[in-house]
Amino acid sequence: MKGVKMVNIYLYSRYERFWHWLQTAIIIILLITGFESHGTFSLLGFRFAVDTHNFVGLSWLILFAFFIFWLFTTGEYKQYIPTTRKMLAVVRYYSYGIFRGEPHPVPKRKEAKHNPLQRLVYLSLAALLLPIQMATGFLYWGYNSWQAWGLEWLSLPVIAFIHMAGAFAILSFLIVHIYMITTGHTIFSHTRAMITGWEELQEGTQIEDWEQKERKTSQPVSETV
Repeated sequence: MKGVKMVNIYLYSRYERFWHWLQTAIIIILLITGFESHGTFSLLGFRFAVDTHNFVGLSWLILFAFFIFWLFTTGEYKQYIPTTRKMLAVVRYYSYGIFRGEPHPVPKRKEAKHNPLQRLVYLSLAALLLPIQMATGFLYWGYNSWQAWGLEWLSLPVIAFIHMAGAFAILSFLIVHIYMITTGHTIFSHTRAMITGWEELQEGTQIEDWEQKERKTSQPVSETV
């Protein structure tokens, strides 16, 4: 940015970066093998695609449980608590202001890694879309055991439709996400941050109390003798 001093801050921990790229690889593999299993194209072979899809999908389910555990044990879940404050300002920025070179209305900081729109989208993914996708995938995989599980009342076409719709929703998110990571002050700045952990941000930006992961408690004033 011309005329603006930038500073580097350590924003993403090793685990966050590891999980981000691992989940990216998992999603891409599942999309490729899933669409091939449905006959969209032929690349790996049907049997190999199905076996890979099942193995990676079940692995994702286990790894996702560890991620949720990490969120709550570290307090990082607070980064995803939704808020409507400055939501319209963020929407306006991405739909209009960004093309005019305006500054982001909610800049990143260690205490506030996600803006209001990101919080809403990521929470919807982690708490709604991904669990539904994993649940329908698991039911799809265990179809032959439905009767033993007491789930014979379920409809396979309905489960298959929800699972496929979820796949298209995740694919749409992936496309938008790839575009959004190019909207930093340079085209690769956000990608570099997710590799190194260091994000280059504008100096001197203040974070409001409502944005912070943890509110600072007031310190007692020491008495002088």
